[in-house]
Amino acid sequence: MYKHTASGTRTYIKPMTKEGVDELLKRYSVEIENKIGYDYVFAANMCLADYMGSSIEDEKHVALFVKDYVDDQDGYSELPFTRFYADCIGSGKPIDWEDLI
Repeated sequence: MYKHTASGTRTYIKPMTKEGVDELLKRYSVEIENKIGYDYVFAANMCLADYMGSSIEDEKHVALFVKDYVDDQDGYSELPFTRFYADCIGSGKPIDWEDLI
């Protein structure tokens, strides 16, 4: 996973695992109500890649972002997965569903 900077450079970021995100949420006492599958893991990794060091200052705010994103009252069930899938389509990166089954 890469983080793109304003100057156009890319920095490799090690993606967080489900266990790592669970640990992060526990560390900051953040409980997610709409925890479905890996949606919250996607939200955490999206936050790290897109917002960390900009509007998100530290790990605590990553945890709070994940809760806000996944539990958004205006959102819907599995919003993060839908966003991930739309991003794959929009960027021309197909998903080989047979490999995932």
